[in-house]
Amino acid sequence: MAYQDLRDYMKTLENKGLLKRITTEVSADLEITEITDRVCKSSGPALLFENVKGYKMPVITNMMGSMEMIKLALQVDDLDDIGKEIMTFLNPPELPSSFLDKLKTLPKLAQISSFLPKNVRSGPCKEVIIKDKPSLAVLPVLKCWPMDGGPFITLPLVFTKDPETGRRNVGMYRMQVFDETTTGMHWHKHKDGAENHRKQKQKKQRLEVAVALGADPACIFSSIAPLPPAIDEMLLAGFLRKEPVEMVKCETVDIEVPARAEIILEGYVDPDETRWEGPFGDHTGYYSLADDYPVFHLTCITHRKDPIYPATIVGQPPIEDNFIGKAIERTFLPLMRLQLPEIVDINMPPEGVFHNCVIVSIKKRYPGHAKKVMNALWGMGQMMFAKLIIVVDEHVDVQNPSQVAWRVFNNIDARRDVMIVDGPLDALDHSSPAPYYGAKMGIDATKKWPAEGHNREWPDDIVMSEEIISLVDRKWKSYGF
Repeated sequence: MAYQDLRDYMKTLENKGLLKRITTEVSADLEITEITDRVCKSSGPALLFENVKGYKMPVITNMMGSMEMIKLALQVDDLDDIGKEIMTFLNPPELPSSFLDKLKTLPKLAQISSFLPKNVRSGPCKEVIIKDKPSLAVLPVLKCWPMDGGPFITLPLVFTKDPETGRRNVGMYRMQVFDETTTGMHWHKHKDGAENHRKQKQKKQRLEVAVALGADPACIFSSIAPLPPAIDEMLLAGFLRKEPVEMVKCETVDIEVPARAEIILEGYVDPDETRWEGPFGDHTGYYSLADDYPVFHLTCITHRKDPIYPATIVGQPPIEDNFIGKAIERTFLPLMRLQLPEIVDINMPPEGVFHNCVIVSIKKRYPGHAKKVMNALWGMGQMMFAKLIIVVDEHVDVQNPSQVAWRVFNNIDARRDVMIVDGPLDALDHSSPAPYYGAKMGIDATKKWPAEGHNREWPDDIVMSEEIISLVDRKWKSYGF
C-alpha cells in the first residue's frame, strides 16, 4: 500500500528503527547540518529535530540517506525493479498482432490510467490558510554551510505550468530566503521551470508558482527525476505509489498541489526581476557561485495544523542525494537501453556527483562503437552535462571502481582513445572558463581492434585455470586457512 503522506513514511521509518527523534534544542543555523552530515556519512537514520530554537515546527532530514531508506521510500526490494516495471508498459514482451491480443492490452492501459493524479476538493495541506500577511519567518529554514548566502529551502517541489500548453511541471530548485515574503528561484536555464518562465516573460506576465514542502517520498523523488517535458512528474509518482496522487487547487494561483503535503507556498515570479542569489554549499561539495536569479513572491501559505518542515543537506559526498541519484540511475537505465541497446550497465559514482562522471559498459560490435555511445549519451537529455564518460567492455563490472580504473589505466592510448568535445555544462560547474559551456572528455577503455588502428597483439587478461581453482578450493582448509 502506498504511503499516504510524509508522516506515513516517517511512521514506517520509526517502526524499523530508521528514524531518530532529537529533543535537545538545536539551531537551524549550521547545527542541524553538522549533525545530519555526520549521521548520513555513518549510514545513520532519518532525523526528526523536535526542538528547533525559535520555531514551533519540527525539522526532518536524511529521509532517504541510505540504500535501505531509499528502497523503503520507493517501496521496492531492488532499485532496478522500477525500471524493469516501466519497461513492461513501454516495451511489452509481445506486441499485439490480433484483435484478441489487443483486447488483452486493455487492462495494462487501464492500469496506466489509474496512476494519473486525481483532483480533490480539499486536503490536509489546507487545514490552516494564511492569506493576510503570510510570512516565511515561521519556517525553520536551514542555513547549511558557513559561507551560504543565507537560509535556503532545500527540498521544495516547485509547481509551474507551461503558459502555452497548460502542462504541469514539477522541479526541485533551491530557494534562498531573502526576507519574510521573497526568495530566490534557482531554476537553471536548462530546466523546464526556467523554460516556463521564459515563455511567460515573452508575454510580460507573472508566472504563477506553488511550492509543496513535505509531500510523500514518491512525489519528492519524481520531482528530481529527469523526465521529458511532456511527462507529468505526478504521473510518475502515481506509478511509483500504485495509487494516484491526490491534488488540490491552490488558494491564490491556478495550480494544483499534493493535497497531503505538509506546507504549501503560493506566489509568483515577475518576468524581469532578478536578485543576487548564493553562494550555496552545493551537492558538488563546493559552494556554487552567486549569480542573479528570478525572485519568488509569497502570496499565501497553507499548511497542516502541526506541520513538519522537510530539508535535505547537500555537500561533499557521500550524502543523502547520492542515494536518490543512485535510484535515478537504476530507474532510467532500461530507458537508455531503448535507444542504446548495446549498453550493459552504467554507474554514476557519487564522487562525480552523478552528472560529472558516467561509466558505461557496452557490447562492442564495430570499430568506434565506444565513441558512438559517448556522443549518443551527450545528446540524451541531462546526460549532456556529463563531463567525463568512460566506456569499457561488457565483461567489466562498472560498479567496481577498482576494475574500471585498472582497465582505464592500462587500456588507453591517449591520442587514440581520449576524445574532447565542447558542449553545454551544468550551471553548478565551476571549472569551465565560461558558465554553462565547456569541454567534456570521453575515454574509450575497450579492447582495441586492428580496424581501430591497433595492429599489435592485444594481451589476454590474467586468469587462473578452472582446474587449478577447483583444486585449491577442495584443498583450501588443508592449507591451514
